[in-house]
Amino acid sequence: MGFVNTSDLRPGQIFSEPVYSEGNNLLVPAMAPLRQKEIDLLLLWGIDTVQTEGYIVEDENVPEIEGEGIYELVQELERELKSEPEPEPEPEPEPKQEQEDEFVLESRKGTIQFSINEVRQNSGSYRAYKNLIERLNAVFTVLKSGNDVEMRAIDNICVQLLQDLRENPDSFVGFILGGEVISNELAKSSVNTAIISALIAQELHLPHHKINNIVAGALLHDVGMLRLSRGITEKKGGLSDAELEQIKSHPLHTSKIITKELFGPHEVNLIALQHHERWDGQGYPDQLVGQAIDIGARIVSAADAFEAMVSKKSYRSPMIGYQAIKNMLADNSRRFDPTVIMAFTKIMGIYPIGSIVRLNDGSVARVVSVHINAPLRPVVQMLMDNGGNAISSKNVTIVDLLEERRLFIKEAIDPADFDDADE
Repeated sequence: MGFVNTSDLRPGQIFSEPVYSEGNNLLVPAMAPLRQKEIDLLLLWGIDTVQTEGYIVEDENVPEIEGEGIYELVQELERELKSEPEPEPEPEPEPKQEQEDEFVLESRKGTIQFSINEVRQNSGSYRAYKNLIERLNAVFTVLKSGNDVEMRAIDNICVQLLQDLRENPDSFVGFILGGEVISNELAKSSVNTAIISALIAQELHLPHHKINNIVAGALLHDVGMLRLSRGITEKKGGLSDAELEQIKSHPLHTSKIITKELFGPHEVNLIALQHHERWDGQGYPDQLVGQAIDIGARIVSAADAFEAMVSKKSYRSPMIGYQAIKNMLADNSRRFDPTVIMAFTKIMGIYPIGSIVRLNDGSVARVVSVHINAPLRPVVQMLMDNGGNAISSKNVTIVDLLEERRLFIKEAIDPADFDDADE
């Protein structure tokens, strides 16, 4: 059959062979009925055609099943949705020096070397990002010492973060995935969560005052960790049941800090208190369900989960952005509000900024920008041509995959495993 126009697809259609969207992204497997939600996603992301080697076997009236089918387009279906075992803890690498000014991507076919300024695109943005972390860390240091801090200190950081984010949002997302700052872990995690939360809230078109409160809540969501012992918060390996219960108490500690020490707004307190509640009611501390959870808390919950996956922890290595996005999409309305996840996916893309990807012609590129309505087709900077030759940073080549339709992303590559990817 070849190409099929999206406008010709109907819910209930069954094809004799798998149907693909954008190259190797499986829409539905052979003999599986097409659902309206798959068609809606194709339309939302501006995908005009799909491919199949088969033919329509039959049309069926297939009832819509809530929570099923909506995310399969952007994953490689069943084998991609199966949870993969968490990697074993790896030996601690030698600390990376913050003044390092080059990234190097090694391959048997060549070495790709590019300056940190080119990755960051705007060194002023990096200084702004690092400054936010340092300012928040200073607040946390004072709180930990037991001295008084005014909520105004957090409000000022919120204002600066939103201003910086408006000027260069792509760079800030790249910093999160790049893991550039290797100190002040709690402050860094909180700033990263606030950046993602702000972008989601903006995508949901929430009022400005609401966004400000969400950013403040994100900055403070884990401040209660300061009240727990370092033996628990920095422990390598699994936690005992008693230790886990102490970890679960941190939203209550956070709430006390916000209300009794910072005298913060009620809405900011709700966000921090509820950010571990789950959409299905299995969260803590109050087992709230669905819309009963504050919208800010639902946003921060998703942002916090993604940030945790892509950040290096004492007990595991960071996850590449694509895998983290895939895990978020596979949630299937258990932990996260599906509306929040859709907004998150639109602003982050399926291949987040900074991701290293292999294209269908064998070339290698880095994602530098995403299209909100076409997350499978980001803008990329070419790093290696299809002959395996490294492209010099002096000959920067930018390709918009939304315009260059003959090219598409075949797979995401972990830079640490780049040699293996060439096997």
